[in-house]
Amino acid sequence: MEEFMMRALLSGIGIALAAGPLGVFVVWRRMAYFGDALAHAALLGVALGLITGWHMNAAIAGVCLAVALLVTWMHSRPEVPTDAALGIFSHGAMALGLITVALADGARVDLMAYLFGDVLAAGWEDVAWIWSGTAVVLLVIRRHWHDWINATIHEGLASLDGVNVARMRLIFMLLTALVTAAAIKVVGAMLITALLVIPPTAARPFSTTPEGMAVGAVLIGGASTPLGLLASYHWDLPSGPAIVLVAAFFFALSLVAGKKGRAS
Repeated sequence: MEEFMMRALLSGIGIALAAGPLGVFVVWRRMAYFGDALAHAALLGVALGLITGWHMNAAIAGVCLAVALLVTWMHSRPEVPTDAALGIFSHGAMALGLITVALADGARVDLMAYLFGDVLAAGWEDVAWIWSGTAVVLLVIRRHWHDWINATIHEGLASLDGVNVARMRLIFMLLTALVTAAAIKVVGAMLITALLVIPPTAARPFSTTPEGMAVGAVLIGGASTPLGLLASYHWDLPSGPAIVLVAAFFFALSLVAGKKGRAS
């Protein structure tokens, strides 16, 4: 296997390991729009990295984490609905990022890579960044898994059981921001939400427990990566969209299989 393909494969599998279980809660809580807001805000991180010379991954992660904190703060304020706040942060940050990138010399090629992903160009530093973030995400998910499930099912009952619902929400949003920042290089800002939403949704018809759904999401996301890379390599397709398209194919198969299962 070529070395660049090995790096791309490791990057994609690392993202799938983190996005699978986290995406379960994104689907259950119907927070796909939050993923879009983070993805759009990530472009502002790209712009800051290009303009200031900061490390690109650090700039993207910083902006995504800042947006997650702002959205969490807005969630506690009744003046502005959460969906409206997400729209404001999403489009405002994206517009500011695009304008800033347009003013930066030689930034157009980099912008395209971060918009639609260029996993085949991932270096060993990117692999280390992705797997470090994935390790942190998986450790935190393992620790708070049951509290997240309780808070997702019913926040009031979870509070009575001693779960700090606001704290769990903040941790969840920060982890989603971290995964978004890590996935930028793999699938691009425009496709990150698909990686968070499609594998868990495809695994849902075959899952009887939350843990089963998370494992299924990881398997589907993990399988989408090598298949998408093969399609990209052999047919000269954009790597990020190819990975997402394979995941969408698995989702279509799950719909057909789910209908057949209910019919029998």
